[in-house]
Amino acid sequence: MGKDVIVACDFATAEHTYAFLDKFTDEKPFVKIGMELFFATGPSIVREIKARGHKIFLDLKMHDIPNTVRSSAAVLAGLDVDICNLHAAGGMDMMRGAMEGLVRPDGTRPLMIAVTQLTSIDQTRMQNELLIARPLDEVVLQYAANAKAAGLDGVVCSPLEAGRVHDTCGAGFLTVTPGIRFSEADRGDQQRVTTPARARELGSDYIVVGRPITKSGDPVAAYRRCMADFVG
Repeated sequence: MGKDVIVACDFATAEHTYAFLDKFTDEKPFVKIGMELFFATGPSIVREIKARGHKIFLDLKMHDIPNTVRSSAAVLAGLDVDICNLHAAGGMDMMRGAMEGLVRPDGTRPLMIAVTQLTSIDQTRMQNELLIARPLDEVVLQYAANAKAAGLDGVVCSPLEAGRVHDTCGAGFLTVTPGIRFSEADRGDQQRVTTPARARELGSDYIVVGRPITKSGDPVAAYRRCMADFVG
């Protein structure tokens, strides 16, 4: 997989999602299905969007004891998604369990990436609410190193951290980065944000873009702008 823009379809219903995707007559965007949509519709939404020809990042952020995550990963592998994820904070045994469960009978598997710290978390919140006293960037890099050691393919991180993750874990270790806004847009609830063009400069492999596309008056034009700025 090369650089790509992943569109976050954070909708509440299947009908809204399909109506949005129907706007794209010439492209088949890489799609992120998150918790809201998956919990509302179940796995049928994954099967339908795959049948329409889209790649899928299933963003359910698994975080549980190793055995539960191992079994859950096996279920996700059966849905034929392209990328799935978990929280690196669950520890290395949990991540290794996920990788064991992810392998299909034919030996193939989706990519598995780990969430380091959510882009809504800044240094103050991490220290005062989570009681993690180390610097945020140091925590992100340690979580990324743990994920690589456990056999994962990459991490979800801020674009601001992508270059340092590659320096620590290698160029082939994927960085999937939310927190993307156009320069004129409001940051919303994201704290560590940047533009598509800047994310490219910083070394992101994939950017995840939601509201700047889905809430745009012309989603197709916004998607094409993201692709031009990030992929070229």
